[in-house]
Amino acid sequence: MFETVLVANRGEIAVRVIRTLRRIGVRSVAVYSDADAGALHVAEADTAVRIGPAPAVESYLSIQRLLDAAARTGAQAVHPGYGFLAENPAFARACQEAGLVFIGPPASAIELMGDKIRAKETVRAAGVPVVPGSSGSGLTDAQLIDAARQIGTPVLLKPSAGGGGKGMRLVRDEALLADEIAAARREARGSFGDDTLLVERWIDRPRHIEIQVLADAHGHVVHLGERECSLQRRHQKVIEEAPSVLLDQATRVAMGEAAVQAARSCGYVGAGTVEFIVPGADPAAYCFMEMNTRLQVEHPVTELVTGLDLVEWQLRVAAGEELAFGQQDITLTGHAIEARICAESARLTGERLDFLPSSGTVLELDEPRGEGVRVDSGLRTGSEVGTAYDPMLSKIIAHGPDRATALRRLRAALAGTVVLGVDTNTAFLRRLLAHPAVVSGDLDTGLIDHEAVRLVDSGIPDEVYAAAALLRHSALRPRPAASKWTDPFSVPSGWRLGGEPAWTVHHLRVPGHEPVAVRVRDGEVRVGAAEPVPAALDVDGPRAQLRWDGVTHMFRHADGWLARDGDSWLLKDHDPVEAALSGGAAAAHAGTLTAPMPGTVTVVKVAPGDTVTTGQSLLVVEAMKMEHVIAAPHDGTVTEIDITPGSTVAMDQVLAVVTPAAPAEEES
Repeated sequence: MFETVLVANRGEIAVRVIRTLRRIGVRSVAVYSDADAGALHVAEADTAVRIGPAPAVESYLSIQRLLDAAARTGAQAVHPGYGFLAENPAFARACQEAGLVFIGPPASAIELMGDKIRAKETVRAAGVPVVPGSSGSGLTDAQLIDAARQIGTPVLLKPSAGGGGKGMRLVRDEALLADEIAAARREARGSFGDDTLLVERWIDRPRHIEIQVLADAHGHVVHLGERECSLQRRHQKVIEEAPSVLLDQATRVAMGEAAVQAARSCGYVGAGTVEFIVPGADPAAYCFMEMNTRLQVEHPVTELVTGLDLVEWQLRVAAGEELAFGQQDITLTGHAIEARICAESARLTGERLDFLPSSGTVLELDEPRGEGVRVDSGLRTGSEVGTAYDPMLSKIIAHGPDRATALRRLRAALAGTVVLGVDTNTAFLRRLLAHPAVVSGDLDTGLIDHEAVRLVDSGIPDEVYAAAALLRHSALRPRPAASKWTDPFSVPSGWRLGGEPAWTVHHLRVPGHEPVAVRVRDGEVRVGAAEPVPAALDVDGPRAQLRWDGVTHMFRHADGWLARDGDSWLLKDHDPVEAALSGGAAAAHAGTLTAPMPGTVTVVKVAPGDTVTTGQSLLVVEAMKMEHVIAAPHDGTVTEIDITPGSTVAMDQVLAVVTPAAPAEEES
């Protein structure tokens, strides 16, 4: 076994690898960019090395800087985690040339399975069924369009070099193929440095089921059962579980054997995942999609049902050990479900669900504990969450003797999760796990899009406004002097001579919602135009207990943020006078387009003076590897646009102004 291992990653996966290294007695070396100097993985490691500024290309993606860090610290091996360089054959070769063990498969296997076109051809030759689609590499736009027409829409465009759903486009209308191919190439080039695409038949109501494999260098290959990964948005997984409720034992065995054959076909060594697309109506008609030549984000659910530490076995296999078990020794016990906590907010635009990246400082953090609950996290209080890296912050995993128990434990764990200072998807995940289709196991990869309206809670409960107003109100009370005497006229009680107590008004606004006036006086609160409600607030540090109309609500709070049952809200002060004064300007600029998130402008398609139509794409903002298209709100003319490709923008920054077209009668 190795004495020292460098972990070439960041965030929760770096912390997770470091903890296994510590448990088995191996020294760990962390690497960090300037943006991560105070990160948890840096504090957890035995040694940490700065490798550059925040942009990943100058730090986590710099092979030379990682190799230099390994040399400086005496590391004998490198664990790549996932993302960044984990599936980069050049990195695996560079490690080998530098005398380091790459804790992963051979570079040749990474290279082969990283090319989705060659991967399909290789596993097909090994007898593994594949999804019908284009053949050949380096297809032009015209060839891709021809292939799509031969297959018949709907089709799925996929980057040959990528993963994680980036660059994938579902196309149902043949007329949109050219635009979608251009967008897919752009995103693939930006994410992977390679814009090669393939096209595959789209299977309606598909299930995404993957098989975990483990292989040593002595010819032994086993599979560790399947994971159901059908709950996705934008082709990115949000919930994973093991085992799948869809598969019967015969199909489970057949898919496992197919995964083992796929691993053998490329000379695989280490932990890897073979992914299949499975028609929900006919699970036996499964087809190979791709192989991920690394540890998966969702590996904890497999660990919980098998009792194996996959990181430990990655290390043992890389150190030359044989697997200590065969296929007959693998048993699945109970059920496990994982939820990915991401720095993003779910917003409903019409019936479309958008997930916008968020950023900020973690002001208050409480991660769940309890029977059957595991948390893999890269967070701590004070963590800075930026937009330079992937938005995933942590994973919460629950295990139980059956699926119903695991679901219940995970929902409870999400309700007990508190992250203040950054918007997260925690509440969305909790609602998703309570959806009847999820509870029954009737899943498919389009469920989140189909049920968007039911998964986003657009209303703010009155008690949230009440708690925020009472917190502000209590801050107005003067602190008692040394004599413990308080001037009664300085207390905001609303008392006045010969009349009812006056209300103190707090104008509050939750971003994305209309402002609300909350009136407070001793013993009661009035939210907006509603009737007054008896209310009182007790505050103990970051905890606040609200008694609201006979019901007690428990909140956590920090600097304008409130959290309860997995939900969190940022309540800002709203100045109605200032809003009224600026109303004229706002009306004059009804076509003002602002950044929906902090990020970088990657594409600008228009210039001042251009005529545009409703819904026309004007520019693209990217953050945390996600693209957001800014479209024209109405027909008109672009009168202002002050940004260029590469511009860094803040949330709500003005990007462009589209002046509405004059009505036809005015023009005449």
